[in-house]
Amino acid sequence: MSVVQKNSELSKWYLPGIFGGLVITGKHLLKNLFNKKSMVTLNYPEEKYEYSPRFKGNHVLTVKKDGSLRCTACMLCATNCPAECITITASEHPDPSVEKYPISYEIDVLRCVFCGFCEEACPVDAIRMGPEWQTPGLNGAEFNYGIQRLAYRGQLKGGIPSVVDDQERHKAGI
Repeated sequence: MSVVQKNSELSKWYLPGIFGGLVITGKHLLKNLFNKKSMVTLNYPEEKYEYSPRFKGNHVLTVKKDGSLRCTACMLCATNCPAECITITASEHPDPSVEKYPISYEIDVLRCVFCGFCEEACPVDAIRMGPEWQTPGLNGAEFNYGIQRLAYRGQLKGGIPSVVDDQERHKAGI
């Protein structure tokens, strides 16, 4: 049997809680004013925070060894996306051994929630969440990332090769 404690009359008022919060904030203010060396501060443009290797930042489309996109335009990433921010337009590939490929692959980063479901849904390791997290832009149109921005931007140094090998996939019947 548990005993229920009744709230005191003082706890029903707002002012004691507000003053208690002000006292705690004042203590932190004074501590940080007089002990600047112990304050955790990062001077942003000069110093950058190092995230873990598991960090999921901006999207990256991986490329094959020959430099072409690994994406097969299966639409699984777009179907699995809860924010519906991925748009893919597929076309037949000139090579008869390849069924189709994306002629347009766009991600609206302003709608994206960076959940990683697209990465998990992709059966061919075509899309990943990369380590970059800074996305500057002047207007909303700059946040619709196309194939050039996703696969061949300068920071990627020619594209990120996929860990999936095509020869091994074909031998396994995948």
